[in-house]
Amino acid sequence: MTGKELTQKWNDCLDFIRDNVSAAVYETWFTVVSPLKMENGELCLQVPSAFVYEYLEQNCIDVLRAAIIKVFGRGTRLSYDIITDKVNDISQNVRSTNAPVARIKGTNPADNKAPAVADAPLVQDLNPQLDPNYSFENFVEGTSNKLARTAAETIALNPASSAFNPLFIYGSSGVGKTHLVNAIGMKVRELHPEKRVLYLSAHLFHVQYVDSVRNNTLNDFIHFYQTIDVLIIDDMQEMAGLAKTQNTFFHIFNHLHLNHKQLIMTSDRPPKDLKDLEERLITRFKWGLVAELEKPNLELRKDILREKTRRDGLTFTEPVIDYIAQNVTENVRDLEGVIVSLMAHSTIYGREIDLELARTVIDKTQHHERKPITIDSIISKVCDYYNIDTESIQSKSRKHEIVQVRQISMYLAKKYLDFSTSKIGAYIGKRDHATVLHACKMVMDQIEVDKTFKSDVENIESGLRC
Repeated sequence: MTGKELTQKWNDCLDFIRDNVSAAVYETWFTVVSPLKMENGELCLQVPSAFVYEYLEQNCIDVLRAAIIKVFGRGTRLSYDIITDKVNDISQNVRSTNAPVARIKGTNPADNKAPAVADAPLVQDLNPQLDPNYSFENFVEGTSNKLARTAAETIALNPASSAFNPLFIYGSSGVGKTHLVNAIGMKVRELHPEKRVLYLSAHLFHVQYVDSVRNNTLNDFIHFYQTIDVLIIDDMQEMAGLAKTQNTFFHIFNHLHLNHKQLIMTSDRPPKDLKDLEERLITRFKWGLVAELEKPNLELRKDILREKTRRDGLTFTEPVIDYIAQNVTENVRDLEGVIVSLMAHSTIYGREIDLELARTVIDKTQHHERKPITIDSIISKVCDYYNIDTESIQSKSRKHEIVQVRQISMYLAKKYLDFSTSKIGAYIGKRDHATVLHACKMVMDQIEVDKTFKSDVENIESGLRC
């Protein structure tokens, strides 16, 4: 197929897609896609980043596939050429899942029903309900999650053979609990394909239990769960107050533990703080390891941002990463949301992802109180950044490093405070207004020619705006 023919056919696909999606979706996600080649029955589309690829696969695959079948014919396979490094023209080829999103995510309504034992004797017949996007490879380690991460990897290597059985992971929403337990399940299936692994929420377990009672299939329900080798239950707090469900789960728990099967559970709080849960269950949750996933600290937040932007084929400057990490502090999910918002703003409005855009997005999406910028906070931030005592810039020292810190402090005070140059000079080193004006000029001139210096000043500014 010639390039001209391929372009024409892709335009026909776009006509079909335009008629079946909103204008905003079409403009944002399809105008950035281009046909690369059509060989051996496989259409390869080039996309500008992994972020666009994931969005298309998760949200638009049905309409995209319908358009391809209509124009290129049934049986046409789909793959993507994902640009991962624009500067060096590096890309990665990935095949489409060619499966509906519901099946990828394991959210088919039929999955709400626990299969009877006779229906699921083989490992491959069991849908593990795992999300393949969650793995150890893309789970960023830091001091706040090291214990849980280490235990999780130990379990994945040899389920039910360590002291970590059960493993109970707790932490606030969005810190990575679901990611980590899914990673365990995915690794177990990779290393031990004979194991029956199942992930589900406590709420879904309760729904299945109620259905089994209503349909008089409770014995089948219990027997099915007793065949599982690695059982992962998310959000155990959702079982609070459900006495009969808890009683059934208690017997399943006992059976699996006695038969050396691995149990993994998560909750938003430690076992001792779970209300309306039977004491005998809480006691069993403490038999193994109880590990907390804490809120990510500043360095971990930066590492997470670097990993996620690298994976999505995006480029964030260090000042942007610093600013996001300092202002989005609660959980990983909020960090992901900011990345998505920045990408959307950049794609829709054609804007560069810079400090100003990051500030705009975070102001609109995050709830946080800013401390007022004062001359003392400016001096403190600058001195902390360069590891110099605040007393030093008030001295008469002419050492280069102290002069530079003094000048940056004056420059930022002039930029952010409604102070006269005389007042700034009096406060910083007892200098006159001419010295302050000279300092501001020196800093601005150096910002223009020295990228490292510019980055340092931007990093200090990011800290001031927290």
